[in-house]
Amino acid sequence: MGKSELFIKRVYELVNELKIPLIDERVYDKVKFKTKSAISDIKFVFEEDEEVIRGFLGLADYFHTIVIKEKDKFYIPHYNKLFVLENA
Repeated sequence: MGKSELFIKRVYELVNELKIPLIDERVYDKVKFKTKSAISDIKFVFEEDEEVIRGFLGLADYFHTIVIKEKDKFYIPHYNKLFVLENA
């Protein structure tokens, strides 16, 4: 298993553990984000520390929102902010 696959697998495990709603390619046909309308675009980059993933998912829990997976990235849209989690 590659590093990217392990990253995605670990995010799915933590999403299930924390009971956070996740929407991925199995649910939607196409997803688009309008990043130009976002006031802030905050990126989380996972290298080896699982706390980055937990911090990112903690935002979804805090804001009572969903996580959206597109390709190898995860997004949390919240009003005019867009939080992004990606693998290094």
